[in-house]
Amino acid sequence: MSGAILVDKPSGISSARAVAMVKRLLPKKTKVGHTGTLDPLASGLLIIVVGKATRLSRYVTDMEKSYAATARLGATSTTLDAEGDILELEAPIPTENSIRAALPNFTGCIKQLPPMASAVKVGGERLYKLHREGVEVEREEREVEIHAFDLVSMDESENEAAFHISCGSGTYVRSLASDLAESLGSGAYLTALRRTAVGHFEAEKSASPENLDESTIKNHIIPMTKMVSHLPAVEVGDEVAASVANGRSMEVSEDMAGSFRVEGGGELLAVYEAGGGVARPEVVLCAS
Repeated sequence: MSGAILVDKPSGISSARAVAMVKRLLPKKTKVGHTGTLDPLASGLLIIVVGKATRLSRYVTDMEKSYAATARLGATSTTLDAEGDILELEAPIPTENSIRAALPNFTGCIKQLPPMASAVKVGGERLYKLHREGVEVEREEREVEIHAFDLVSMDESENEAAFHISCGSGTYVRSLASDLAESLGSGAYLTALRRTAVGHFEAEKSASPENLDESTIKNHIIPMTKMVSHLPAVEVGDEVAASVANGRSMEVSEDMAGSFRVEGGGELLAVYEAGGGVARPEVVLCAS
């Protein structure tokens, strides 16, 4: 049993808890993982990978992600979300027009400082562990790619703004909302966050972990070839398939570059990386 399971993680539980809920429904010793953590506050699409598909996680983790976020304006949080200690600010609330005018400054390739309440390691320690101990350390800014950052609506009576975000891997949406408000002389923290899509996978097609059971979970497993359907495909015959199973390199055209999937007989055999007229295996899924 290998493939991906799209889970709609509810708010209030960790990604590890959601994975455990699915793992107990699978045969013992089945390898299980996921392709990107969601904070406990966040809900939405969590892609769980099982069996051989755990070796394909990197190709899903690197996909573009989409979120629906709601931020409270005029206040800050020690965790940048509603789970931290809240401090009300005396600064004016940013207007809708000022927010829309500032959004272009936070799109494209930007730099972010990882929040203390995050899983990033500094000096071998997770930041969230240091944060719980009341310790704050210096962090290095990271470049992230923001493809879209749109104001969907604004409720001035509640000082809340709703956003749509499309971004690359490693983006902290909490930081994005906070930095936007700070640039306008105010503050903000997330009150809700939902991951709506990861690449070609959509939250609408995911299942709540509470609704899965041992008799239906097989119906929710997405084949490995669909997991990496965003990669170019090369179909091979039996002779080349045997070579692929042994992890041998392949000759390809000079203009071919990057990762691609190798298929034979309707099955995913491997993922290769091409460059300079030669392709070498990154992941081999079939055995010789």
